[in-house]
Amino acid sequence: MKLKIIDAGNFLADGGAMFGVVPKVLWQKSYPCNAQNFCTIALRSLLIDTGNRVFLIDNGCGNKLSEKFYQNNHVNIQVNLLENLAKAGYRPEDITDMILTHLHFDHCGGSTYRSADGIIKPTFPNARYYTTKQQWQNMLHPNVREGSAMFQQDIVPVYEAGQLTFIDGNCELVPGLGVQLFHGHTPGQLIPWVEVDGRKIHYCADLIPTVANIRTAWVSAYDGYPVTTMQEKVPFLEEVCNANGLLFFQHDYYTECAELVKTEKGVKAAKTGLLSEFVALS
Repeated sequence: MKLKIIDAGNFLADGGAMFGVVPKVLWQKSYPCNAQNFCTIALRSLLIDTGNRVFLIDNGCGNKLSEKFYQNNHVNIQVNLLENLAKAGYRPEDITDMILTHLHFDHCGGSTYRSADGIIKPTFPNARYYTTKQQWQNMLHPNVREGSAMFQQDIVPVYEAGQLTFIDGNCELVPGLGVQLFHGHTPGQLIPWVEVDGRKIHYCADLIPTVANIRTAWVSAYDGYPVTTMQEKVPFLEEVCNANGLLFFQHDYYTECAELVKTEKGVKAAKTGLLSEFVALS
């Protein structure tokens, strides 16, 4: 089992949005921001090569939308997922399985691309793409909170190509690699896990976007159901801590990974660092 971290870029997000009702005087001690209150947020994909199959988890914002859209959303598209995939030794054709944690554009925008003739096509032509029925329905009929974060062109061409598969519950996709469902950030979010060196690595997506969000009440204002997020985080963190698992952060610009410890005030990060400091990547 080989793991590769693939940089899909970064963007700026308002600190108040990242930490919800938590006052800035508290959260800025844990996560820095600039003078305009913007935090730098990573877009960190994870490639898992089992030897027989090559899985990729999320694919960033892509680059097929207008320049104005990326500017308005403070997205750095100078960092290219496919270029970094190539640097890791993989082509789009090599990806056999594309796990989409959910269908917000910063997680699945790279699922499709605009060809030279203007047609939007799946980026990974040989891949089976995974999402949930809840996310598919949300994308087709988005609520007022998610309407500006979902674009049909990111995933409908994948469906039309016959490459989309729906996951309905917690399951193992191959031995040592599976997903869990969570519903606080957005209904039907997939949180993948992979077991390496006897430790489960949990790709946190938007359940716990940064190490600062480990705290129960520190939930994002982007969450559609913040109380549900808080209720989901507590048993999830207990489970990961009890099993000596690891959290892998998709969005934390400064921290890739954390192991946990129980305290009187709940579960917190005991050690943080690069994923390679905790497990062998190849």
